[in-house]
Amino acid sequence: MRGMEVVSRKSLQPFNTFGIGVTAKYFAEVRDTEELRALVRDKRFCDGKRLVLGGGSNLLFTEDFDGLVVKNAIRGIRVTSEAGDRVVVRAGGGESWDAFVSWCTDHDYAGLENLSGIPGSVGAAPVQNIGAYGAELKDTFEGLEAVDLASGETERFSARDCAFGYRDSVFKGKDAGRFLITAVSFRLTRLDAAAQAYRFQTEYGELRAALGDRAASGLTLQAVREAVCGIRKAKLPDPAVLGNAGSFFKNPSLPAGVFERLQKHHAGMPGYPEAGGAVKVPAGWLIEKCGWKGRRQGRAGVHETQALVLVNHGGATGKEVLDLAHAIRRDVAGTFGIELTPEVTIV
Repeated sequence: MRGMEVVSRKSLQPFNTFGIGVTAKYFAEVRDTEELRALVRDKRFCDGKRLVLGGGSNLLFTEDFDGLVVKNAIRGIRVTSEAGDRVVVRAGGGESWDAFVSWCTDHDYAGLENLSGIPGSVGAAPVQNIGAYGAELKDTFEGLEAVDLASGETERFSARDCAFGYRDSVFKGKDAGRFLITAVSFRLTRLDAAAQAYRFQTEYGELRAALGDRAASGLTLQAVREAVCGIRKAKLPDPAVLGNAGSFFKNPSLPAGVFERLQKHHAGMPGYPEAGGAVKVPAGWLIEKCGWKGRRQGRAGVHETQALVLVNHGGATGKEVLDLAHAIRRDVAGTFGIELTPEVTIV
């Protein structure tokens, strides 16, 4: 297959940010769509289980994978169209997400700066509809290309096709595991050609505080990117030092009436209004109020400064992390009547 190697009994520990020591029955790294199609046609893997692996930053492995793991290593970044201050940039699915955001910032292409510092790959970003500090991937999404792992055919998806939701998309729903995303395109703003001042998104409290006086005037893409990266670094542990997958749970969305009743019984409960009258409650606050912040359960634990992050203190199995997550969910449900939903994909 054009020099592509399929490896048996491959350790996946280096390929997941939790650092869980599991193995894949088969493992292959694809660098272009032709390699991928050849792999799809290989009769050894036609009927077995398959798993697409990006940066491994949103996965929890609970056991060895008895099938084929396909590592997306399709690279390349290029501008596909320009018109006035608008530019469409296309990136290979195997590109590092943060490296891609850095590339856009260096070229004065605005729109992704608030999503700086997020681990993972470009191809995994639409699956999760990643978001941070008032921005989501869907806000600048133009389209994507993906290969159907059953047929080997390339399909193109619009934003509507992707059915983006809060940390959700069709690739986590009915089409979960069906496609490998080979390229994603974004509609960005060329600051050097903008006819009017670009409006930075700095309404998020922590970001505004980090920017200080620059939030009112003199903002640059680099300043926003540096501020976002600084906030993330201060709040979130480095997976190279302490295994984790970032935010483990989604922030629950509650009907306004339910939130008001809960707030009467739990003073200080924060909530952020959403479209349609719902209120989003920080899952980290709920977990902390249940006493889990900084606690350990065996070799797994909750991070000492961010209760939304579960960590591997060294040698933890995926089952240990999952058992910890279940214990947290039970406590939150018992205390607040709120069911937390994992943000990570559990395999």
